Amino acid sequence: MTHETSTTTENVHKLTTGQRMIVTITFFSMFFGASNLIFPPLLGAEAGRATLPAMLGFICSAVGLPILGVLAVTRAGGFKKLASRVSPKFALVLGTAIILTIGPLFAIPRTAATSFEMAVAPLTPTLPGWATQLGYSVVFFGLSCILSQHPERLADTIGRFMAPLLLAMIAVLVVVCLFVPHGPFTTPLPTYAHGQVIRGFIEGYQTMDLLAALYFGIVIAANVRGFGVTQERQNRRELARSGAGTGVMMAVIYAALAYVGGVSGSMHAVNPAQDTGATVLTNLTSSVFGRFGTAFVGLIFVLACFNVCTGLIATCASYFKEQFPKVFGHPMSYRTWSMLFVVFSLVIANAGLSTIIRVSVPVLSALYPLAIVLVVFGLLHTLIGRYAPRVYFWTVLLVGIFTCAQCVVNLLAVLGVSWTGAQALFALLPLASEQLTWLLPAALGLFIGVIDSLIRGDARPAAAHRE
Repeated sequence: MTHETSTTTENVHKLTTGQRMIVTITFFSMFFGASNLIFPPLLGAEAGRATLPAMLGFICSAVGLPILGVLAVTRAGGFKKLASRVSPKFALVLGTAIILTIGPLFAIPRTAATSFEMAVAPLTPTLPGWATQLGYSVVFFGLSCILSQHPERLADTIGRFMAPLLLAMIAVLVVVCLFVPHGPFTTPLPTYAHGQVIRGFIEGYQTMDLLAALYFGIVIAANVRGFGVTQERQNRRELARSGAGTGVMMAVIYAALAYVGGVSGSMHAVNPAQDTGATVLTNLTSSVFGRFGTAFVGLIFVLACFNVCTGLIATCASYFKEQFPKVFGHPMSYRTWSMLFVVFSLVIANAGLSTIIRVSVPVLSALYPLAIVLVVFGLLHTLIGRYAPRVYFWTVLLVGIFTCAQCVVNLLAVLGVSWTGAQALFALLPLASEQLTWLLPAALGLFIGVIDSLIRGDARPAAAHRE
């Protein structure tokens, strides 16, 4: 008896401070990509003197929600277990939709498209654009695919070398801005004239980090095990600690980049219809460093996008290998799935960055509310799982129906098909201007779920609902 106890204790291994730092930086680098670089500077340039409240809202959704997502998934024992509280089929459908969104449909192609437009296109104006982009995409995805073939070793490559280099370059950019002479921050543009916190919160959706957070744990947990932490509970604890450290790093960098955007906006006027955060950064660095500044920012984008692309390929391939080990009777290995995602992403990336962003917005607006509901309920599962377990089903059902309907209408609008009746109906709903109309079906689902649980008598003793 004593021998067994001591053996169990000896097997509980913890990360050292240095190892924990490497895992945290790896986690950060998997999150911090094109969108994370683009949106904070644009927010600062557009919000001007209202940057602080707008950035608070942005950090809540772009940092707070992903970290809460990591904690919720960790406590539940994985996203599949969390989403299965609604139903196992729902967990598969939503999980696949999220993976495709943060993978080959939008996020992976966006890494190549953004880094090309920032690093290559400005330096090759005389070459054919389509051919140059195709050649760049082949090299970019090829190298990323090679590195992703060993997802358990990402901490050794990205965490030790590439991510620290990226952080150093961002630090140089921020420090330069502290000494650049500039005028006062500008008056907020119309998009940030009112409700800056809510506007910043919605802009945080574009990072896709909440969706990524639900699954990045797969790869990070493998890296933690690579350091010898094989005991499942301790692995989850290390994952949660790394997630919290990542959140602090991202919040600080977002705030710094928003300040950079405010400085740039005070020097160069911003056109919201045409300019992006990439434009905001380029305007500033080209003014200070000339052509070298453009190349410097381009290199930052390449590093950030490459790190994220590698992490996403590893995450998506790991998920599909687990969920779909066979397709039409043919075995599908991790390597096969990763190469399929790379080829598909290569095609989508060459459609252009603006097209990818336009189509992704309605899809994100449908998936994010569902993810938020699951995360909140996951963190409150001790209460909900005991007294009102049917809340999961009803809230997710009503929010899903509502947001999917909005997604269809908005996608049709992107394609040039205007469904005016539906658009007018959605515009009349409370919180429409804040893009938070999904809170109405969420509240209704919460109410119905509580009543349904009471009628069914689903309340259980405390010990019965623990997982």
